[in-house]
This record gives sequence, structure tokens and C-alpha cells, in this order.
Amino acid sequence: MNIFDEITMARQAGASDLHLVRGLPPRCRVDGALRDLEERPLTAEDCLDAARTLAGEDFPRLEEDGELDRSATLQGVRCRLNLFRQQGTYSAAVRLLRDCISDLEELGLPPAVGDFLDYSRGLILITGETGSGKSTTLAALLQRINETRRLHILTLEDPVEYLYPAGLCTINQREVGRDTRSFSSGLRAALREDPDVILVGEMRDLDTIQTALTAAETGHLVFATVHTQSAADAVDRIVDVFPGERQQQIRLQLSMTLRAVLSQQLLPRRDGPGRVPACEVMRVDGAIRNLIREGKTPQIRNAIQTTGAVGNILMERAVQNLFQGGAISRETMERALQGLPDAGPLAGGMKPRL
Repeated sequence: MNIFDEITMARQAGASDLHLVRGLPPRCRVDGALRDLEERPLTAEDCLDAARTLAGEDFPRLEEDGELDRSATLQGVRCRLNLFRQQGTYSAAVRLLRDCISDLEELGLPPAVGDFLDYSRGLILITGETGSGKSTTLAALLQRINETRRLHILTLEDPVEYLYPAGLCTINQREVGRDTRSFSSGLRAALREDPDVILVGEMRDLDTIQTALTAAETGHLVFATVHTQSAADAVDRIVDVFPGERQQQIRLQLSMTLRAVLSQQLLPRRDGPGRVPACEVMRVDGAIRNLIREGKTPQIRNAIQTTGAVGNILMERAVQNLFQGGAISRETMERALQGLPDAGPLAGGMKPRL
């Protein structure tokens, strides 16, 4: 097996990911579903060779730790690599990134997302499950800043994914584990590195979240990701990381720093290949700020629903709009809504506009 050939075939198939596992044929993910690239199952030797090639000079670290995250450009394709040991051999999950950073308009995001760039300080969260396009959205937002404003952008990523072309901004991209020990240590250092915009690849722990809030509070524009399905869930996730005696303080701090939340998922198109984003948008106004401060996050859903004039929209309504517009099938809509814990009953008699 030639790993470079597999990457080329996966790219030609329009895949987002490539999986290599002993005893199975190479498989790629196209529009959310796995399919075989070829028939021959991989041997342990195939997997070891692929791991050596993909890990490069970091292979000793893979041998010692049993897993490795890194990024690389292979066959002209920017890839995010996760290599890991399982059942005595190696497996690989290769995320195939876009050849270039997309324009915001190309991604099919709500117009309100473009307004996020009007903020000069505060916290903006991009949320969603793995594979929902969070990194692509963040890259598009930062690239728009790079094209329009003269600022210092500092990113903390694990690993570095998209590489930004030369533009108006000064951009430093730091990789956790290679350039800095952790998100929290890199973020603490960032406060002394004169950034205007900070990207935190993932807010995983108390220290990282606390420092991100402090950065947003002290005049920086902070973009970060959280693995939640809705804006309200993102608020609860952040607050719940802290011990009970600190949660009221964090609610107050979050209410003052949070500017917007974009929650997204990718759904298969009704006709033809590809997927379309369904997005929940919450731009924080005075009413939502009070709900966060008072710990009334269950009421955030109603607040989003009644502030559509500023671009706010619930995920449930976004999914239904895609169905009504003919972009997705009824089956896809129903399956997406079933995954939303707070989704209400479907609006009756909805038919796609064809």
C-alpha cells in the first residue's frame, strides 16, 4: 500500500477523512458515510509503514505515547493526522482539509456570522460535534480579518490545520505539544504577546476557559470551539467546568464577555453530493446577558426565538428552513431534529419548495 496514493484517491472521491485499520480495506468518509477505497484489507505491515511515513520524525513519540496528533501537507493536500496504537498495531485517521481557506459566503453560513467580525473584543464560540466544520468556519473568519484589518492574530491549535496566506495581519500559529506545552500555558503566554485576536482551538479545561475569559475581558477578541449542540449548552458547559462556589462569578464574567455563539452541523443534500450547514446563531443582547448572569439558561432558547431581527435563529428552525427550501429531505430533517434534546414538535404540513 502506498499511503500517498490512498490520500490522492480519497481527495478525488471528495472525502473528508481517510481511515487505515489492520484487517480492513482503506476507507474514506464521503458526505458523512464511510466507504471502501479498494478491496484489499490492510496488513499489520501496511499499517506500520503508513504510521512511519505519516509520523515522520515524530514516530519515536508515537511509539512511546501510543498516539500522536500532527498536521502535514501530503501530495499537496493539507492533512490533520491522528495516529494511534490498537491491538498491537497502528491505525490512522487522516482529516483531509480544503486546498485553500474558503470565503465565508462559500460556506453557506447565515449572514449574521459575517457580523461577528464587527466585534473588536469579547468571546465568540463556534460549537458542534466532531466533523461539523468548526475549523473551516474559524479559518474563514480569521482569513476575512486577515484581508481587511491590520491586527496581530495568534492561534493555539492541536494541531495547526489551515495555514494563512500573507495578508494585512501579522499571524502566529502555535501548535500544542510542539510550540507550547498546553492550551492553558500557551494562552497565558499569549496575553504577553500583544495579540488583537486569539484563536483557541478547543476550550478543554478550567485553566484554559478561565484564561480565555480573562483575555476576552481585557480587550482581546477571542475565538474558541466547544463540543456542544446549542448555544445554551455551550453556556452550561463552560459554567459547569468550575466548582460550585465559583459558578456565579463565572456566569457574571461570561455574561459580560460572550458576544456570539454559532452552533453548526452538516446535513446531506437532498439531491446530489455534498452537505449543507444547519446553523444556530445567538448574538448576545441585554436580555440574553441577564439570563446567563442569573443562571436561567433554559430560557435562552426562547430569547433566541424572539430575536430573529438581529439574525438569531434556533437550530430547529434552521433545519426546518433547509427542508422547506428543498435542500434536505424530510428524513434528513427528522433525523437531525431527533438529535436535538430541546427540539419542539415539527411544524405541520411542511413541504419542500422545489
